[in-house]
Amino acid sequence: MSQVTAIIGLGNPGAEYDATRHNAGFWLVDAIARSAHTELRPEKKFLGLYAKARIGDQDVHLLNPSTFMNRSGAAVAALTQFFKLNPENLLVAHDELDLPPGQARYKTGGGHGGHNGLRDIISALGNQNTFHRVRVGIGHPGEARQVTNYVLGRPGKADQEAIEHALDECQATLPFVLKGEWAKAMNRLHSVK
Repeated sequence: MSQVTAIIGLGNPGAEYDATRHNAGFWLVDAIARSAHTELRPEKKFLGLYAKARIGDQDVHLLNPSTFMNRSGAAVAALTQFFKLNPENLLVAHDELDLPPGQARYKTGGGHGGHNGLRDIISALGNQNTFHRVRVGIGHPGEARQVTNYVLGRPGKADQEAIEHALDECQATLPFVLKGEWAKAMNRLHSVK
């Protein structure tokens, strides 16, 4: 099992999207940077906001692409090529409609499930989908035609607090992830109510 050496958040750039559900992946990477006392800064060569963080005894690349969600792959490809990373070295954090706010799940590989950020990354990595994901639950509006407005909307206070709790739990399990102890990471994260 390859070691995770880069954590990439998915979202849309710009103040108007900061607080929207679709930016849950950005929120996690922002929180990790704060905890590691580092700051994400614009980095042209990675098409995003980048920082190197120390988590436990490991250095990790943090990246929030500043391309729009459906163009996330270009930033991910730039990072992987520059540092010679394999897809298995990546942990991609993204919003997940199929999980309620307050839940998050780890997953390795699989399809994009209709998520445009994941679709673009899989394509940019030469159709390799073997990277790890952390799926941050945002809930579902109930009808497919409402999804776009829902993901680009802001969660209510209770949902926001639930999502932040899930992000805290994600951070708490990162030391396991970085050691490749996926069973421990999953047991803890997947049992959060």
